[in-house]
Order: sequence, then C-alpha cells, then structure tokens
Amino acid sequence: MDVLHFPDDARPPWLVHPVLALGNFDGLHRGHLKIVERVRRGAVEHGGTPMAMTFDPHPPRVVRPDKAPPLLMTLPQRLDALDRAGMRAVAVVRFTRELSQWEPETFVRTVLVDWLHVSEVWVGANFLFGHDRSGNFSLLRTLGQRYGFRADKIDPVRYKEFVVSSTRIRRLVAEGRVDEAGALLGHSYALAGTIVEGRRRGRELGFPTANLRTDNELIPPNGVYATTLTVDGIVHAAITNVGVNPTFGDNGATTIETHVLRYNRELYGQRVQLGFVQRLRDERRFDDVDALRAQIEADCRRAERLFTRLSV
Repeated sequence: MDVLHFPDDARPPWLVHPVLALGNFDGLHRGHLKIVERVRRGAVEHGGTPMAMTFDPHPPRVVRPDKAPPLLMTLPQRLDALDRAGMRAVAVVRFTRELSQWEPETFVRTVLVDWLHVSEVWVGANFLFGHDRSGNFSLLRTLGQRYGFRADKIDPVRYKEFVVSSTRIRRLVAEGRVDEAGALLGHSYALAGTIVEGRRRGRELGFPTANLRTDNELIPPNGVYATTLTVDGIVHAAITNVGVNPTFGDNGATTIETHVLRYNRELYGQRVQLGFVQRLRDERRFDDVDALRAQIEADCRRAERLFTRLSV
C-alpha cells in the first residue's frame, strides 16, 4: 500500500480514477469497514484505484484541543488496518490551523479535485467537513456534481441495538468493557508497542510477564484482562494486568504486563500488538505473594477456558 501526504507529495502517475473513502477512520470499526468495502467494489466496477483519506493530527486536536478525545489507534495502526482492509493507497492530510479555516468548497477543489482527481467519494452518513464543520453530505454531493465526481454515503451501521461509532467505542474501552468494544469494532481493541524490561516479579512468581511500552492514548482501566499478544504475525493467548502492582506497594506509574499462556520465549525489544478480549477482574492488593500467585493461577485457568471457546 502506498501512502501519500498532502500537501507534500505530488499526485503519482499510477493513481487512476481514485475511488475514495473519506473520514478519520479511528478504530476502523464495522461502520468504517462498510465504507471501505463499498469503495473496493466501486473501484472494481469502474477500473479505478481504491483508496482512503484520513487526517493527521486528528482535527479536534487542532480545532478544540481541550475537548479532543483520546484516539483508538495510532496513525501507523490506522494505516496498517486500511492496508489489510484492501486499500491500494491512503492519503494522509496534514491538518493545520490554516486548513481548518478552509471553506468546504476550498477543501473539495484543492484536495479532492486538483490534487487527487477523484472519480468517487464515499463517506459516512454523519460526515462533516470544512470551516466550523459547515459542510455535510448534501453539500459534498452538490460539489461533486459541479466538479465532476460522484459522492455517496453509507447509512449508519448498527450492531444489535447500538449505532457503531468511534465515540461509543472509546467510552466502552474507558469503562473496561473491552468485549463490547470489540463487538462494535469487529476486532479486539489493541495497543501496539515494544516489550521492555520490567522488574521481573512475574518470573519470580512463576508467571513471567512482558511489559508493554505503547504510544496508544487510550489504555483500558486498571484490571486484569484476557488478551491476545501478536508477535511476528502469530496470535498467542495471554492475560494482562493493567495497573500499579498494589501488592508490592508500587502505586506509581501504570504498567501493562502480559503473561503469555504456554509460551516461554524472550520478548524483549519485540514489536507486538496487545488485543483486549475480556475483563476478568479489578486489580487489587493481596495480603501476601502466595495469595497473589493463587489468584494469577485462577486468572490463567479462566482465560484458558475463554480461549478454548474462542479457538485462540
């Protein structure tokens, strides 16, 4: 997959009749994937290039930083997810204060028409763009007619009784309801990062742990979770403690410590992805190390039963 940057990169010569998915795509949830699937189908139908456009930094960081939400994905995670979803290219628009002042037509003319020469643009039903979010789908469709491209939208996607949205998923993750968040995402909520050396207490307890250093902004609340750890493309069942190790009296910075089930290789320095499957319990202080060890054994057994049902 090729990544183009606006305004730095010129339009590449191989970009033919772009069919564009336009949005932020934070989390790349079920609703986003429906847009992406429609773009792929349109590209096949018209012999065009399936591509997505996203923004970096996230527009609220520039427009109203005091109210900007923590993101579900880092930019590299977003690009990787769009690649796996079948996008031939992704255009990353550098979102600046100046760009935030553009009227909707200026954005359409400058970026979609003059730069990309789009043939189709697909958005979600609630897509807003331009200065003060003054542009909506109806305006985008009108501008498309003026400038010679088709604009269409995907209706909101529901999962059970909920409309799928990044805002709802963020709230679920922040509340520790990672299984519900995963249902709306269509995949487990995941942190990406590097395994770093910790205090080796897990090894002393008989449950060696991998400590994750991550650039992700939204960390599930303190507690113990059934998780997956993806290493070199292989998914492993695991349990993870997010917290401050109160039994040892640390009460300092939050750590993310993962014990991989049935796995004994060193992971230091490895780039990994940690997927949160289900919350098992709150983090709590134990009277002694033996009580903590017994609880970890129980957590592992519970996770093993869960992963047997999930075939992980």
